[in-house]
Amino acid sequence: MAVKTKTFDYRVELDGAGRMTIPGSAAFTPPEGWSADHMLLAALARCSVQSLAHHARRAGHQVVTSAVSAHGTVKKSDEDGRYRFARIDVRVDATLEPNAGDVQELIAKAERDCFIGASLALDPEYEWHVS
Repeated sequence: MAVKTKTFDYRVELDGAGRMTIPGSAAFTPPEGWSADHMLLAALARCSVQSLAHHARRAGHQVVTSAVSAHGTVKKSDEDGRYRFARIDVRVDATLEPNAGDVQELIAKAERDCFIGASLALDPEYEWHVS
């Protein structure tokens, strides 16, 4: 018997003016100064806190406050001479209600299940502050 695997499909379109759209949604034009690199970091930051919120809900908690910052360093690779992220640091500050006490299991699940982070060639370095 074949096991059915859950899949998620996403579609984004980018026009010549830099506007991004997803089917059925309004166009989004990134603000001045935002690059694809910034958006990747923002996606990782958002995915990380959403992953924490998902696992917190499953454990009977709610993320009531959160702030996330992500910093990435792009360098030329010695292996093939291509530029890529050489390091990404993510800091998550979050408050749960009710307080979870030991949050290490939630944090481990949040890191594991953020599919943006799991899709990167390098593993982000996380710093979690969850109370």
